[in-house]
Amino acid sequence: MTAAVALSNAAVKRGGASVTHEIALSVSPGSWFGLIGANGSGKTSLLRALGGRLPFAGGSCLLDGLEVAGDRAGRARHFGFAPPPDTLPDMLRVREVLELVSGSGEAYRARLEPLWQALGLDGLMERWIGECSAGMRQRAAIATAFAGEHAAVILDEPFNWLDPVAAFDLRRALRAMVDDGLTLITALHDLGTLAAACDTGLMLADGRCAMELSREMLAAARRDPLAFESATIDRLRSRTAGR
Repeated sequence: MTAAVALSNAAVKRGGASVTHEIALSVSPGSWFGLIGANGSGKTSLLRALGGRLPFAGGSCLLDGLEVAGDRAGRARHFGFAPPPDTLPDMLRVREVLELVSGSGEAYRARLEPLWQALGLDGLMERWIGECSAGMRQRAAIATAFAGEHAAVILDEPFNWLDPVAAFDLRRALRAMVDDGLTLITALHDLGTLAAACDTGLMLADGRCAMELSREMLAAARRDPLAFESATIDRLRSRTAGR
């Protein structure tokens, strides 16, 4: 089976400084891939490069078998991508933002149906972005990633700013969409979500691959989450101790 996403020796720079080095990963179609690591480990930069928001400084990026390392626009078209919530335009309503992203009037409603209740969109559509709380902005930003016609979506720490009920409902809705064929890549801080929801993943430390998280490893994590959390934290401590 051709990987939905395959990176080899991928490198990313920001402001002229190298932030990720020799990244290798593979994401199967219709799976949930989790990216974890300490603050500053390179998660956001890697996701932004994968989604075409930053260039790759080197290496290979295959999407469905097609090399696109040098094609930022092609990568941006390929993925639904949630913007940072604080970058949403204050002077627009949530509905207007979704209409702009979808480019097709109210067609976004059908695409968002699996997430509609989890994101509480009925109560958000007519709100001005500038009047939204942090949690509301987060929900609106997540919705934008699904408003277009994308079979693959990137979310950077989607559960930040959400209350426990909203986070639980969103995780369950995302898992159902993955089981229905969505390819989902998320940066996460929550090891519980990683263990409970993701199929495979990768730990980053100081911009490098620190641990591959296989299906077997995450299946074992679901059976004994405390042992998984302890082992993962120990690995993170050991890789960041010299920072």
